[in-house]
Parts: sequence; structure tokens; C-alpha cells
Amino acid sequence: MRFLRENSLSLFFGVLLVGSLIGQSFAGLHQFNADAVTHHESTYTWFRYVTSSEFGGDVMENWQSEFLQFSLYILSTVWLLQRGSSESESPEDLGLMSDKSQLVGRYAKRNSPPWAKASGPRRFLYENSLILAMTFCFFGSWLCQSVNGWRAYNHQQLEHKESTITWGEYWENADFWDRSLQNWQSEFLAIGSMAVFTIYLRQRGSPESKPVGASHDATGISN
Repeated sequence: MRFLRENSLSLFFGVLLVGSLIGQSFAGLHQFNADAVTHHESTYTWFRYVTSSEFGGDVMENWQSEFLQFSLYILSTVWLLQRGSSESESPEDLGLMSDKSQLVGRYAKRNSPPWAKASGPRRFLYENSLILAMTFCFFGSWLCQSVNGWRAYNHQQLEHKESTITWGEYWENADFWDRSLQNWQSEFLAIGSMAVFTIYLRQRGSPESKPVGASHDATGISN
């Protein structure tokens, strides 16, 4: 029970992720097969669909946009300010901040991670490890999206007896950029809205919100 309580946030979203993927697989299969019947093409079983480029492309298409959102958010909040937002650093904390405030090097505590106590490349990698990991996940999932999208595009071309294209040509194709940009713009809208909403709106008890009684001008504080 202690494990469940201490990890309830990640477990909660993990269950939602698995449930959503399962739901998407059945809904997507139904839509795919309905389109196949309409065009007098062969239908898929569930297993064939979840291992297909059509399903993989749809999943990676959403994942890469989420990792892009967090990558840009993590990096932009180091340097950029939104007055009154709990999603922004306070004006005096903008930038990389001092070693003392970050508890690195000689300011590290006994229970600080070993690489926070180190110097040189190890500390550089560790103090930037979050943005590096998110960026790696973004480019990895975007690459997977391009491969799956390319295969799905060529499969559709063959079904309609039209010419296929190479993977490199798919990167220049409007289908690839339409799929990417329609997800990116929604992520930018969501993160921008969150930054502005937290200036004026509150959620009692949430670390994503300022205290209910905090002034609208208070910046970089949370519950």
C-alpha cells in the first residue's frame, strides 16, 4: 500500500495510457476496416492492425508532439518569464542560477546524486539530463512517426495503384508535415494557455497552481 501511495501519480497515468492505447486500437481497427470495406480492400485482424504502420504512425504522431511540448517548455522556462504565472520562474531566478542554489559541486548535500557532486562533463550531463532525455524521446518518436507514416502512405498509394515514394521524399511530403504540425499547434496552444490561466485561476492543493489567496502578480510560486 505504501508503494501504491508513493507512486500513485505515475501509476495513475500509466493505467490511463494503457487503457487509452487499447481503446485506440479497437476504435482505429473499426475505422480502418470500415474504410477498407468501402474501398473493397482487405480488412485487418486486431493483431495485424496493432502491428501495422497505420496504428504505429498514429501513436508516434501523438507521442512526438508531447515530447516536443515538454522539451520546449523545460528549455524556455529557464530563460523566459510570464509575470504572475506559477509556470514561470520568478524574475530573480531566471537563467541557470548559482551552484549554491542548485546544490551542485561543493554545495551538494550528503544525499545529493553523485553526479551533482562531480565536476566537468559528468555534472554538465546530469544538470541537463532532463532536457537531453526529452529531446532524445522527441527525435526518436518523430523518426518512428516518419517511418510508419511513410509505410502507411505507400500502402495507400499501392491500394490506389499509384506510385510510391522513398523515405527521404516522404520527409518533404505534405502528408508528413500536416500530421506533425497539426499536433504541434495543439501542444503550443495547451502550454501557452496553462501559463496564462495560472495567472488568474487557482486549483487548491495542486502544485501547478498558486495558493488560492496569492496575488495575480505573484510569479514563480506554487502550493
